Amino acid sequence: MQLHFSSDAVPDAVCSDFQNLNKFTEQQFVRLLEILFQFLLEPKETDRFMQQLGEFAGAHGMGAAPLRNLMKSVLLVPQGGLKKNLRAEQIRDDLTTLGLNEDKASVFSQQWAEHHAALSRLAVGQTLMVNQLVDMEWKFGVTVGTSEVQKLGNIFLQLKLVVRKGNCTENVYMELTLPQFYNFLHEMERAKASMECFS
Repeated sequence: MQLHFSSDAVPDAVCSDFQNLNKFTEQQFVRLLEILFQFLLEPKETDRFMQQLGEFAGAHGMGAAPLRNLMKSVLLVPQGGLKKNLRAEQIRDDLTTLGLNEDKASVFSQQWAEHHAALSRLAVGQTLMVNQLVDMEWKFGVTVGTSEVQKLGNIFLQLKLVVRKGNCTENVYMELTLPQFYNFLHEMERAKASMECFS
Protein backbone atom coordinates (compact mmCIF):
# COMPACT_ATOMS: atom_id res chain seq x y z
CA MET A 1 0.00 0.00 0.00
CA GLN A 2 1.65 3.24 -1.22
CA LEU A 3 0.80 6.25 0.95
CA HIS A 4 1.86 9.89 0.65
CA PHE A 5 1.76 10.76 4.36
CA SER A 6 3.98 7.87 5.50
CA SER A 7 6.89 6.06 3.90
CA ASP A 8 6.47 3.26 6.46
CA ALA A 9 3.76 0.61 6.27
CA VAL A 10 0.81 1.41 8.53
CA PRO A 11 -0.51 -1.25 10.92
CA ASP A 12 -3.66 -3.15 9.94
CA ALA A 13 -5.42 -1.59 12.94
CA VAL A 14 -5.12 1.84 11.28
CA CYS A 15 -6.82 0.57 8.11
CA SER A 16 -9.63 -1.00 10.14
CA ASP A 17 -10.06 2.28 12.08
CA PHE A 18 -10.52 4.18 8.82
CA GLN A 19 -13.01 1.58 7.61
CA ASN A 20 -14.89 2.01 10.90
CA LEU A 21 -15.18 5.74 10.16
CA ASN A 22 -17.47 4.77 7.26
CA LYS A 23 -20.06 3.67 9.86
CA PHE A 24 -20.52 7.25 11.11
CA THR A 25 -23.26 9.38 9.61
CA GLU A 26 -22.16 12.41 7.62
CA GLN A 27 -23.17 14.72 10.47
CA GLN A 28 -21.22 12.66 13.03
CA PHE A 29 -18.19 12.55 10.74
CA VAL A 30 -18.23 16.32 10.21
CA ARG A 31 -18.43 16.89 13.99
CA LEU A 32 -15.45 14.54 14.53
CA LEU A 33 -13.48 16.52 11.94
CA GLU A 34 -14.34 19.78 13.73
CA ILE A 35 -13.00 18.32 16.98
CA LEU A 36 -9.90 16.99 15.20
CA PHE A 37 -8.96 20.22 13.40
CA GLN A 38 -9.66 22.32 16.48
CA PHE A 39 -7.14 20.15 18.34
CA LEU A 40 -4.60 20.38 15.49
CA LEU A 41 -4.87 24.18 15.55
CA GLU A 42 -4.57 24.30 19.36
CA PRO A 43 -2.36 21.29 20.21
CA LYS A 44 -1.87 22.34 23.84
CA GLU A 45 -5.59 21.84 24.49
CA THR A 46 -5.32 18.07 24.99
CA ASP A 47 -7.75 18.05 27.94
CA ARG A 48 -10.41 19.82 25.90
CA PHE A 49 -9.83 17.40 23.00
CA MET A 50 -10.30 14.38 25.29
CA GLN A 51 -13.38 15.97 26.90
CA GLN A 52 -14.96 16.65 23.50
CA LEU A 53 -14.30 13.09 22.39
CA GLY A 54 -15.87 11.81 25.62
CA GLU A 55 -18.94 14.00 25.10
CA PHE A 56 -19.22 12.86 21.47
CA ALA A 57 -18.98 9.20 22.50
CA GLY A 58 -21.61 9.67 25.22
CA ALA A 59 -24.00 11.50 22.88
CA HIS A 60 -23.79 8.72 20.28
CA GLY A 61 -23.81 5.69 22.58
CA MET A 62 -20.26 4.49 22.09
CA GLY A 63 -17.27 3.93 24.36
CA ALA A 64 -14.86 6.81 24.86
CA ALA A 65 -11.74 4.58 24.84
CA PRO A 66 -12.42 3.01 21.39
CA LEU A 67 -13.17 6.47 19.98
CA ARG A 68 -9.88 7.84 21.37
CA ASN A 69 -7.99 4.92 19.78
CA LEU A 70 -9.77 5.56 16.48
CA MET A 71 -8.81 9.24 16.61
CA LYS A 72 -5.15 8.32 17.28
CA SER A 73 -5.18 6.53 13.92
CA VAL A 74 -6.92 9.45 12.22
CA LEU A 75 -4.33 11.90 13.62
CA LEU A 76 -1.55 10.03 11.79
CA VAL A 77 -2.74 11.39 8.43
CA PRO A 78 -2.69 15.15 9.16
CA GLN A 79 0.52 14.86 11.20
CA GLY A 80 2.27 13.03 8.35
CA GLY A 81 0.66 15.37 5.84
CA LEU A 82 2.14 18.38 7.61
CA LYS A 83 5.61 16.86 7.71
CA LYS A 84 5.49 16.14 3.98
CA ASN A 85 3.51 19.28 3.03
CA LEU A 86 0.80 17.29 1.23
CA ARG A 87 -1.91 18.80 -0.96
CA ALA A 88 -5.60 18.06 -0.39
CA GLU A 89 -5.69 15.61 -3.33
CA GLN A 90 -2.84 13.58 -1.83
CA ILE A 91 -4.63 13.46 1.54
CA ARG A 92 -7.84 12.31 -0.20
CA ASP A 93 -5.93 9.59 -2.08
CA ASP A 94 -4.35 8.34 1.16
CA LEU A 95 -7.71 8.26 2.95
CA THR A 96 -9.37 6.24 0.19
CA THR A 97 -6.35 3.90 0.11
CA LEU A 98 -6.82 3.38 3.88
CA GLY A 99 -10.47 2.40 3.28
CA LEU A 100 -12.44 5.61 3.87
CA ASN A 101 -15.26 6.06 1.36
CA GLU A 102 -15.01 8.76 -1.35
CA ASP A 103 -17.56 11.16 0.19
CA LYS A 104 -15.93 11.22 3.62
CA ALA A 105 -12.43 11.41 2.09
CA SER A 106 -13.56 14.47 0.09
CA VAL A 107 -14.99 16.15 3.20
CA PHE A 108 -11.73 15.48 5.08
CA SER A 109 -9.57 16.79 2.21
CA GLN A 110 -11.72 19.96 1.98
CA GLN A 111 -11.10 20.58 5.68
CA TRP A 112 -7.40 19.93 5.08
CA ALA A 113 -7.32 22.47 2.24
CA GLU A 114 -9.14 25.03 4.39
CA HIS A 115 -6.81 24.65 7.41
CA HIS A 116 -3.52 23.71 5.72
CA ALA A 117 -1.97 27.21 5.71
CA ALA A 118 -2.74 27.81 9.40
CA LEU A 119 -1.46 24.35 10.36
CA SER A 120 1.75 24.90 8.36
CA ARG A 121 2.36 28.28 10.04
CA LEU A 122 1.82 26.66 13.43
CA ALA A 123 4.24 23.82 12.60
CA VAL A 124 6.89 26.25 11.34
CA GLY A 125 6.50 28.39 14.46
CA GLN A 126 6.93 25.37 16.72
CA THR A 127 9.95 24.18 14.74
CA LEU A 128 11.70 27.54 14.86
CA MET A 129 11.17 27.97 18.58
CA VAL A 130 13.08 24.77 19.36
CA ASN A 131 16.46 26.36 18.55
CA GLN A 132 15.94 30.07 18.13
CA LEU A 133 18.89 32.02 16.71
CA VAL A 134 19.51 34.97 19.05
CA ASP A 135 22.77 36.44 17.73
CA MET A 136 25.51 35.78 15.21
CA GLU A 137 29.11 36.97 14.83
CA TRP A 138 31.41 36.27 11.91
CA LYS A 139 35.01 36.79 10.79
CA PHE A 140 36.57 36.31 7.38
CA GLY A 141 40.14 35.05 7.14
CA VAL A 142 42.77 33.95 4.65
CA THR A 143 45.12 31.02 5.18
CA VAL A 144 48.67 32.39 5.04
CA GLY A 145 50.66 29.55 6.54
CA THR A 146 50.12 25.81 6.26
CA SER A 147 52.04 22.64 5.48
CA GLU A 148 49.86 22.10 2.36
CA VAL A 149 50.61 24.37 -0.59
CA GLN A 150 47.10 23.96 -2.07
CA LYS A 151 45.51 25.51 1.04
CA LEU A 152 47.58 28.73 0.95
CA GLY A 153 45.44 31.77 0.17
CA ASN A 154 42.14 29.98 0.88
CA ILE A 155 39.39 32.19 2.26
CA PHE A 156 37.39 30.93 5.22
CA LEU A 157 34.62 32.22 7.46
CA GLN A 158 34.33 31.65 11.19
CA LEU A 159 30.79 31.86 12.62
CA LYS A 160 29.66 32.10 16.21
CA LEU A 161 25.92 31.45 16.55
CA VAL A 162 24.13 32.15 19.82
CA VAL A 163 21.16 29.75 20.00
CA ARG A 164 18.39 29.76 22.61
CA LYS A 165 17.60 26.24 23.81
CA GLY A 166 14.74 26.40 26.27
CA ASN A 167 15.64 28.90 29.00
CA CYS A 168 19.39 29.08 28.29
CA THR A 169 21.59 30.08 25.38
CA GLU A 170 24.40 28.11 23.81
CA ASN A 171 27.26 29.20 21.56
CA VAL A 172 27.73 27.17 18.39
CA TYR A 173 30.99 27.63 16.45
CA MET A 174 31.55 26.85 12.76
CA GLU A 175 34.29 27.32 10.23
CA LEU A 176 33.27 27.34 6.58
CA THR A 177 35.20 27.51 3.33
CA LEU A 178 34.02 30.12 0.84
CA PRO A 179 31.95 27.59 -1.23
CA GLN A 180 30.41 26.23 1.99
CA PHE A 181 29.55 29.78 3.06
CA TYR A 182 27.82 30.53 -0.26
CA ASN A 183 25.88 27.27 0.05
CA PHE A 184 24.91 28.21 3.63
CA LEU A 185 23.86 31.70 2.47
CA HIS A 186 21.74 30.18 -0.32
CA GLU A 187 19.98 27.85 2.16
CA MET A 188 19.27 30.78 4.51
CA GLU A 189 17.76 32.78 1.62
CA ARG A 190 15.54 29.81 0.72
CA ALA A 191 14.44 29.50 4.36
CA LYS A 192 13.67 33.24 4.48
CA ALA A 193 11.59 32.98 1.29
CA SER A 194 9.66 30.04 2.76
CA MET A 195 8.99 31.98 5.97
CA GLU A 196 7.75 35.01 4.02
CA CYS A 197 5.42 32.72 2.07
CA PHE A 198 3.68 31.72 5.34
CA SER A 199 3.36 35.24 6.75
